[in-house]
Amino acid sequence: MREKLRAWTESLETFVLEVIFEHRRGKRAAIARSTLFLLSKLFQLGVKFRHFLYSFRILRDYTLGVQVIAIGNLTVGGTGKTPVVEKFARELQDQGRTVAILSRGYRSKPPPLTKRLLDKLLLREDSTPPRIVSDGKSLLLDSDTAGDEPYMLASNLKDVVVLVDKDRVKSGRYAIEQFGCDTLLLDDGFQYWKLKGRRMDVVLIDYQQPFGNEYLLPRGTLREPPSHLVRANTVFITKSDGNTAELRERIGRFNPTASIIECVHHPLYFEDVFTGERFGLEQLRSKRVAALSGIAQPESFEQSLVKLGNELVYTKRFADHHRFSQQEVLNVINRSKKRQAEVIVTTQKDAVRFPKLDRRDLPILFVRVEIKILKGAKDFQDCVRQICFR
Repeated sequence: MREKLRAWTESLETFVLEVIFEHRRGKRAAIARSTLFLLSKLFQLGVKFRHFLYSFRILRDYTLGVQVIAIGNLTVGGTGKTPVVEKFARELQDQGRTVAILSRGYRSKPPPLTKRLLDKLLLREDSTPPRIVSDGKSLLLDSDTAGDEPYMLASNLKDVVVLVDKDRVKSGRYAIEQFGCDTLLLDDGFQYWKLKGRRMDVVLIDYQQPFGNEYLLPRGTLREPPSHLVRANTVFITKSDGNTAELRERIGRFNPTASIIECVHHPLYFEDVFTGERFGLEQLRSKRVAALSGIAQPESFEQSLVKLGNELVYTKRFADHHRFSQQEVLNVINRSKKRQAEVIVTTQKDAVRFPKLDRRDLPILFVRVEIKILKGAKDFQDCVRQICFR
């Protein structure tokens, strides 16, 4: 039942994206866009009303007495947020902070339905402890239970606590009491206003699609208007090519005081999805490559393979966060072989969702990337020093 629901959700998501980006034409698509536009106006009212409720303390926010860094974006998906969260966590940990990453675990396995319904019917708070993806020593959950990004962060950051819970006040309190954490990183936390305190807001903007198609959800991909950048302390322009003067000017109109940092996703090496064997970037140069992905913006990933000197002979795209079946991967292997591909390459985010395979006719590798700062390195270090009270 769960697999059928997930397949239906992905199919609907793909259809909606094709409609909002006008890849579908015709009368039905036009009617759908008009309907989504009206819904986006209601969504905008909801965003403003929610902001009003928090501004006038009708909805309560909480302070936990530690540093809180909210890292998020204005749009839905595709800005490359996870490597930025990882970079902050590494830098803060190196500076002596005890860091916990708090995630809501998008598309992770939810608690039992009966318990959730009972809690709502009885109007009681959820007393279930947050899921511990990593206790800072060991990786404790799989990607299906934890969610893709929390699992990936816990895999890359062996000494950082990673917790998953929709209520990040509860998970933050747990991180402080159980692990002695003094710094909380809110993964995808720009719109999470419930946790305040000594808070710093970091917003990511994708240089290739800064504000999507400029419409709010569900007509577009904006979670809130670009003018809400005024809340940001620091803005990261991701996937930058250095020609950002126009975008910087626009950001400056919304927020003239925020530090602006430009960065790219810098590939480090390839790693075998199943064996963990690593390969240098030069080892795949000029090879015939098939690209397999289930991410928000696959074009960026595919272009990066071409920039590395690979010959892209086949691409297969699935919906964002798609959980691959064995048959789907075997189908990709068969089609890649027909195109005479020598290797299949995916992203690390996708690699955590791969099933075990009975046969592997082609090596399947993922690209390990990190954030490389192009402009604003001093601003980043100042940002870290401010968090560390130095």
